[in-house]
Amino acid sequence: MSITCQTTPKKDKFRMPGEHEAHAEMWMAWPERTDNWRYGGKPAQQVFVNVAKAIVEVTPVTMAVSAAQYDNARRMLPENIRVVEMTTNDSWMRDIGPSYVVNDQGERRGVDWEFNAWGGLVDGLYFPWDRDDQVAQKICEINRDDRYRAPIILEGGSIHVDGEGTLYTTEECLLHESRNPDLGKSDIEQVLADYLNIEKVIWIPRGLYNDETNGHVDNLIHIVRPGEVILSWCDDENDPQYEISQEAWRGLCETTDAHGRQLKIHKMHIPGPLYIQDDEAGGIDICEGMERSAGERLAGSYANFLITNQRIILPLLDPAYDEKAKALLQDLYPGYEVVGVDAREILLGGGNIHCITQQVPAV
Repeated sequence: MSITCQTTPKKDKFRMPGEHEAHAEMWMAWPERTDNWRYGGKPAQQVFVNVAKAIVEVTPVTMAVSAAQYDNARRMLPENIRVVEMTTNDSWMRDIGPSYVVNDQGERRGVDWEFNAWGGLVDGLYFPWDRDDQVAQKICEINRDDRYRAPIILEGGSIHVDGEGTLYTTEECLLHESRNPDLGKSDIEQVLADYLNIEKVIWIPRGLYNDETNGHVDNLIHIVRPGEVILSWCDDENDPQYEISQEAWRGLCETTDAHGRQLKIHKMHIPGPLYIQDDEAGGIDICEGMERSAGERLAGSYANFLITNQRIILPLLDPAYDEKAKALLQDLYPGYEVVGVDAREILLGGGNIHCITQQVPAV
């Protein structure tokens, strides 16, 4: 049974664990949207399979799939990956799935945020988004986990937590007029404190250049461990990402986390710059919200990796920088295995490996 809690996680002494803590399961959703994924999602589906295979060796995986694609997904995925029929509008599980919280008694509950497709009627990427907004509740129902319905529009990729009271986000996203225009910065901080039991919000001004999610933090940084972060970096002063990274660096250097620690910051060079090629733009249905035309700059980032149970799944995006990104992660995560997956196809859809996955913490 799954009930909707009428209190808050903070009141009930639940907290959101860091991604480096143990996972019981990983959720993903099958890509098929023809105005986002080229050629009916066929190339993307194969990459989602590759990501799922890399995860399932260390963490059980469940793939949510539409009725129309169920047989296809079941055939393409190995038998040790669970496939469940679930209607979605697209496949960004990080943003539509529940953000899980845990307590010291070995219990876990889901936080179900309101979802409006990264901007609703102001600058959202598609309409309708009602099926995506149901996904977090459905996952809690399937897992028999109680849930909290949070009174705020928020996507899971717009926040990072260290599990020890610190949350990282961008002003560009959480203060955007398309999310919660009636809430000021302090109002949003209060909701985050109530629903994730965090003590401090570190606000980074902007997210990665040309990120259509209004600058999700998971495309710009990743938390290595409490007090230590990876930052997407660019050395080319003529690249618009240069000033964004400099600004983020300055802000992170000048702050401390919830425990008063000075942050240790590791620079991870972005791939590219990468652009949509002519042949890649040709297989996508035209739509209003999403820019998928040839020449469009892609928001490529190695920081959009996934940590799960002593393994890191890293998007491979550019031969010029792939090995450097992998070497940095091997250095920062002793005892972890770093597995690279060719992920350009996910990037063409607007995100990467972190965006298409959502962990369920082990309790």
